[in-house]
Amino acid sequence: MAPALPLSPALEEQLRAWLAEDIGRGDLTAPALEGRRGAAVWVARRAGVFCGGPLAAQLFRILDPQMEVELPVADGSPVAADQTVLRLQGLATALVAGERTALNLAMRLSGIATATAALVARLEGSGVQLADTRKTTPGLRVLEKYAVRCGGGLNHRLGLDDAAMLKENHLAWAGGVEQALAAVRGGAPWPARLIVEAESAAEAAAAVSSGADAVLLDGFPAAALATLVPQLRLLAWQRGAPVVLEASGIDPDQLPAYAASGIDLISTSAPVTRSPWLDLSMRFTGGDASDGG
Repeated sequence: MAPALPLSPALEEQLRAWLAEDIGRGDLTAPALEGRRGAAVWVARRAGVFCGGPLAAQLFRILDPQMEVELPVADGSPVAADQTVLRLQGLATALVAGERTALNLAMRLSGIATATAALVARLEGSGVQLADTRKTTPGLRVLEKYAVRCGGGLNHRLGLDDAAMLKENHLAWAGGVEQALAAVRGGAPWPARLIVEAESAAEAAAAVSSGADAVLLDGFPAAALATLVPQLRLLAWQRGAPVVLEASGIDPDQLPAYAASGIDLISTSAPVTRSPWLDLSMRFTGGDASDGG
């Protein structure tokens, strides 16, 4: 089941800004459409996972509050090539003015959801979950992370205030893993997790022994993790508290090998940073087909 799209006043304000970016001082073609109503459908040009339907609906209703929107495909659902994913009926001026912005957002998000689903499928049956990272497009973080969820992935921290992740520079400047964890633990709210990014087996062991809630094992080969993970589990058992072990900085083509190492989680930016858009076309009824160029 896909997560609920995080619609909010802040998101609506952002949608209005994106519309204004494209419409500017006004659509110069609008006089040819004044007073007319129209209908359109969105069609997927290739197979993938659809994402962005409710977002498109909200965007078109900003332009025409009476816009009728039908969503035959829920966000997070697979679609086939040539399948209709959305239907619209309302003011022709609104349909034309919102077309490009709505399609751009949905194609971007659907591409992320599609790429995420492909990676999640490669982990099926392993018990290992796939998570995103903070490598997101400024202004689009919430939506891109929503797209990852629609593809079956998990969200890592949304921002620096969600969880404390101590990385190489933190450890160096604080004087080591134990010192960095002690400094952060005193000021972090109790629900916040303390995560250490380890680049060596010694750092990972120190993080577990010092009470980290999770250890991000960055850049380790799968074979090395197969040896290291049981050692870290033993340390966690000895301290009397479980630890989440995460692999990052991996080659997505090696997902099954990493899953077999015994880790809990794999985080990757690939669905956001490397995914192509899912091609969608907006076709108007009673006129020439258009892709919103």
